[in-house]
Amino acid sequence: MSYLQPIQSSAGFKPTDLDVEENVRTLANAGTVFREGDNPNTDATTSSLSTLLRRVSGNSMREIDTLIGDLRDLREKLRSDGERIHRDIVEYAALSQQVMQLSKIISESVKRLPDAPGTDG
Repeated sequence: MSYLQPIQSSAGFKPTDLDVEENVRTLANAGTVFREGDNPNTDATTSSLSTLLRRVSGNSMREIDTLIGDLRDLREKLRSDGERIHRDIVEYAALSQQVMQLSKIISESVKRLPDAPGTDG
């Protein structure tokens, strides 16, 4: 299971995301000022803009929530991997200590062996 996901390029956006972004840019570049009483369609235009902004912010909030969830998963994986590595190090240290003790016992036992026949020593 992979916890890392590639960052989406602009090619990964859905057409609706691009439409929303284009609509926001068009409204911003048009320099349209919304004032009450200037236009009978003010309520419709304001409602349309409000809906558009909710869609844009909703997509962003969902993406942020997804990223937060992914980061939480990664934090948990790092925590569990850290605990596993700590256990492995403790086990390795214990095994290493046992090997050193065994080597010392063997070395002392070899020193106590009688000299081999025919060797001067």
